[in-house]
Amino acid sequence: MSKPTLFVLAAGMGSRYGGLKQLDGLGPHGETIMDYSIYDAIQSGFGKVVFVIRKDFEEDFRTKILSKYENHIPTEVVFQSINDLPEGFTCPAERTKPWGTNHALMMGKNVINEPFAIINSDDYYGRNSFEVMAKELSELEEGSTKKYSMVGFKVGNTMSESGTVSRGVCEKEGEYLTGVVERTSIGYNAEHKISFIDENGVEQILEPETPVSMNFWGFTPDYFKYSEEYFVKFLQEHINTPKSEFFIPTLINELVKNGTASVKVLTTESKWFGVTYSEDRQGVVDKFAELHATGVYPEKMF
Repeated sequence: MSKPTLFVLAAGMGSRYGGLKQLDGLGPHGETIMDYSIYDAIQSGFGKVVFVIRKDFEEDFRTKILSKYENHIPTEVVFQSINDLPEGFTCPAERTKPWGTNHALMMGKNVINEPFAIINSDDYYGRNSFEVMAKELSELEEGSTKKYSMVGFKVGNTMSESGTVSRGVCEKEGEYLTGVVERTSIGYNAEHKISFIDENGVEQILEPETPVSMNFWGFTPDYFKYSEEYFVKFLQEHINTPKSEFFIPTLINELVKNGTASVKVLTTESKWFGVTYSEDRQGVVDKFAELHATGVYPEKMF
């Protein structure tokens, strides 16, 4: 079976480098968080990387970012535009916000024909998370459909000391997902326990082992077909809501709850980190320095 592909959501990037965390040099030699993800993907057995970006950023992206991966792994670029809608739909004139992560994913339809994983460009996921996903995708039988997966991070490995975070809290039976509920403002309470306030205003405690989604999903190509079908339904209901977005967990919940597909929750010991707050930056710089110093990453990755 062909090697799986890594699909990187990078449409949030722009051509202005100031303050763009996706392009912030956080490693000891100016490495971005995305550099570590791609290095880890190569080491774990992924065979190609596809980036979804905005068309107006293409020239900068190819010269300043893609060029460094040449001779390391094949790459392709696809584009997300708010005007890229199914036949019969026109983007409202007042719409400025992209249509969301699942819309960005749909842009890969014409270049991805093999099992693939999708990640954010500005999250550090850790080597083991790529290893468990590559193994899962590589072991799927040829022609498999409706067998999806996600890396389930332990919520205790995804927290920021600088403030609250939003996470997709997973509900599962055995190894398989039964639902994902997006919880905002997850943080440490006065007893330093992980908690959030639910829709009824009640504090709920999360055990550190609770699995959460960090938008690291594994799919077979049939997912594109479901995405197109459900995007039409989404637009019929939400096209005139300026801030509405078609998110991956929205469709996953639908497919799981109606029995169309299964999603295996892959466990990992990897610790997520990222620059959620500006105060997080130095801690991330220190972590990358330590990972190089201890030999997890070589002095020069690309």
